[in-house]
Amino acid sequence: MTSVVDAVVEDFKSLVLAREVAPDASVTETDMAERYDIARATAKAAIERLVYDKVLSRRNHKTAQVVSLGPEDVRDIYNARLYLESEVLRRLAKTERDWSESRQANDEIRSLWSEGVWDITLPDMRFHTSLVASLDSPRLVSIYASLAFEVRLCMSQLQGTQRLSPQIIVAEHDKLLDLIEQGDGEGAATLLDEHLSRARELLAGSLGGVSGPEAFVPSTALAELTQLS
Repeated sequence: MTSVVDAVVEDFKSLVLAREVAPDASVTETDMAERYDIARATAKAAIERLVYDKVLSRRNHKTAQVVSLGPEDVRDIYNARLYLESEVLRRLAKTERDWSESRQANDEIRSLWSEGVWDITLPDMRFHTSLVASLDSPRLVSIYASLAFEVRLCMSQLQGTQRLSPQIIVAEHDKLLDLIEQGDGEGAATLLDEHLSRARELLAGSLGGVSGPEAFVPSTALAELTQLS
């Protein structure tokens, strides 16, 4: 059963992802109690959970603030993803699994793109999460989940701006699954590096940094698809 604290935490996360609560905004126990009509003790517990989940930050016992990600935060988050997911793909390539959930997530991205929708954060994240979950390791899923909110926050700040092409994402996801099914773990890891590095540098640039050269590397998966058609 979902507790009041759980419900408050999940709702507040959705507000942050939708940018209805701005980065660096202060969040006090009084604010939280009034927003959700809850007791101060419950508000305090929710804030503590949000700090633990890296939705809020608090230094030296000061008022909690909504996390604000800069270019170097983004690079660290995406590099952590790359290190973990690359090894996942190498191991998945040695096994036979059911990739239907991953393909369904990519089909949803394809459908949204065909409708002119660029904000594909949820199915994009579901594609990657389902691959990690395919190894059937609860501890690995837990480790990856600790990055999940930060990853979604990064993606929400980039996608919808028409900087990260759904066409490229769909093509690269399809190719990743093809490589895994063919048993080419190293090829999948190499493509994942291209896939995540492009997003990382585009996002770093959109948050005030200077995009690295990876942001401008043409998609090899899309080029192959174009040649075949």
